[in-house]
Amino acid sequence: MSAEHHPVPAGDAWVDRDVAVVWHGFTQMAAYPTNSPVTVERAEGRELIDVDGNRYFDAISSLWVTTLGHRVPELDAAIVDQLGKVAHATLLGNGSRAVIEFAEALAAVVPVDDAHTIFASDGAVAVEQALKIAFQCWVNRGRPERNRFLALGDAYHGDTVGALSVGDGGFGTTVFDPLRFAVERTPGYASADWAAKAVAAVAAHADTLAALVIEPLVQGASGILVAEPEDLALVGRACREHGVLLICDEVATGFGRTGRLFASEWAGPDFRPDIVCLGKGITGGYLPLSATVVTAPVFESFSGEDLGTATFYHGHSYGGNALACAVALRHLQLLDEWRVLEHVVEVADHMGDRLDTVIVGRPGVAAVRRRGLMVGVELAPPVGAVRWGRRVCAAAVRRGVLLRPLGDVVVLMPPLTSTADELDRVIDVLAACIDEVAAEDVP
Repeated sequence: MSAEHHPVPAGDAWVDRDVAVVWHGFTQMAAYPTNSPVTVERAEGRELIDVDGNRYFDAISSLWVTTLGHRVPELDAAIVDQLGKVAHATLLGNGSRAVIEFAEALAAVVPVDDAHTIFASDGAVAVEQALKIAFQCWVNRGRPERNRFLALGDAYHGDTVGALSVGDGGFGTTVFDPLRFAVERTPGYASADWAAKAVAAVAAHADTLAALVIEPLVQGASGILVAEPEDLALVGRACREHGVLLICDEVATGFGRTGRLFASEWAGPDFRPDIVCLGKGITGGYLPLSATVVTAPVFESFSGEDLGTATFYHGHSYGGNALACAVALRHLQLLDEWRVLEHVVEVADHMGDRLDTVIVGRPGVAAVRRRGLMVGVELAPPVGAVRWGRRVCAAAVRRGVLLRPLGDVVVLMPPLTSTADELDRVIDVLAACIDEVAAEDVP
């Protein structure tokens, strides 16, 4: 592999064709051609390959969804096998063998008691479903006044309207403020006393709260802000003591990123959410799928007469897609068969040591935050310097590593099967890129 890569430049035919017909999410299209876009054609293992044959280590797991790598033969085979049966059949009023088998396997491992799962396609929708379920649960129980939500500062739960409401803004969402509903909010993980304040708010507002919504242990989109398991346990205990539903948004943290199958597990066996939202890594990055998993008491609150008001009138055309559920089931099995979580713990410790040695304290670096294989490197640009995150990631692309910034925080989110040597390379590339950008802005 050459040391210097040359992705498709602005003005190239592929970029021209792209901007002529595609609208990329979270992207200013006027600037897109100048931001070193990679036009992916194929992939092998943990590398993406562009239309010119350049290879890039996928250090962001294709936006945090790829777990075992690309083109995993066992996952490919699961989809091919399901294609020989049926690709999709609606779950609205009918069942699906692929969905039932995956839901059974998921119920056996998710930290939700007597789990029942409703499926969708994206993490934001899993959160949206959770909010509607929590709201209607209290209506069905005859407590409609319990209709407010408690959320944390720096939270991000997705870009649908309900998810934006429990999120704490950012990402240019101010324009949608008139659409967002009001919530109770206490500080996020950047505050040392976040748990104490959340516990106090649960106690103070219990009579009107439907649920507390939280990203367990890691606030990912805010720059990998991390919390301690014992603090998470305190908040879970407060919700249980005051009868407030606990919604854990594990869209980003689920399926091994933190070294446990679900981040909620770090808070101990007594930490049992009422509702868990899953997405991203659920299919290993193969197909869109998300899940909202609820306890039996929540599920049973919707029991009633056919076509009655207790029914949850919500569902999507592709919810519980058979292809997605088939590959999700095989992915869950492989996480166990390959002992992936043990590997994550091992290489994450190695990654932490290397970050401490190479990145922490480096000029241009303000902080490094990590939980498992979820890492945020916060840059410290000098006064007047701009777009450091974007520029560092563009420099990484030239060196064959694909990264994506959150402002001036560079996120590392490698596939769970990454080797120590691959992680060393990513960190060395990041260090070189920080040095390069810092040198450009020396007074």
